[in-house]
Amino acid sequence: MKIKKIDIAILILIIVSFGIAIYYGPEMPEQMASHWNAKGEVDGHMSRFWGLYLMPGITALMYLMFLLIPKIDPLKKNIEKFRAYFDWFILLMVAFLLYIYGLTIAANLGYVFNMTTMILPAVGVLFIYVGFLVEHAKRNWFIGIRTPWTLSSDEVWEKTHRLGGKLFKVAGVLVLLSFLFESIAFWVIIAAAIIAGLYPVVYSYFEYEKLKGKKS
Repeated sequence: MKIKKIDIAILILIIVSFGIAIYYGPEMPEQMASHWNAKGEVDGHMSRFWGLYLMPGITALMYLMFLLIPKIDPLKKNIEKFRAYFDWFILLMVAFLLYIYGLTIAANLGYVFNMTTMILPAVGVLFIYVGFLVEHAKRNWFIGIRTPWTLSSDEVWEKTHRLGGKLFKVAGVLVLLSFLFESIAFWVIIAAAIIAGLYPVVYSYFEYEKLKGKKS
């Protein structure tokens, strides 16, 4: 099996994350800050080992899962139609997790910053790209807005994903703009995620019922 350049880039990022864990391990406290609340304040800790290796481990496992999906999906031929977008999504997700991990290490090294504010640009970019991925996704069982109604009709799938793609892009822009309004940034992320993720689900039901009504 030929290894693609994008897979090499992803593997490099995963190796870098483990390298960071090994290099900075001796400088980490016994109990590492691992969770921050909406105000960017630390409200959770974990042991040094898990603080160092949990995120790299999750990233590696996630990558393996993403590699498996196109092989086990009954509609794998459809995934190949937008595989390039999916591959770039994997790279972006791995980079996103590495960025979050880097912020975590920096915070535990004593650097002072608002974690929520620092995460905003990465979340915004991720949302925007998810919009592109969703717009190009073809019917499958793992990637996209998978409801009983989108999975039952190519037409409903296409309409729902065109709408979902636009909503995710708008959500991403709103998250990026919320960088200017730190006090409400966390709630903007939550609201944007709910609207972009939930509204298309409801929309798919009504589109399916509308289509069913035309056929009856």
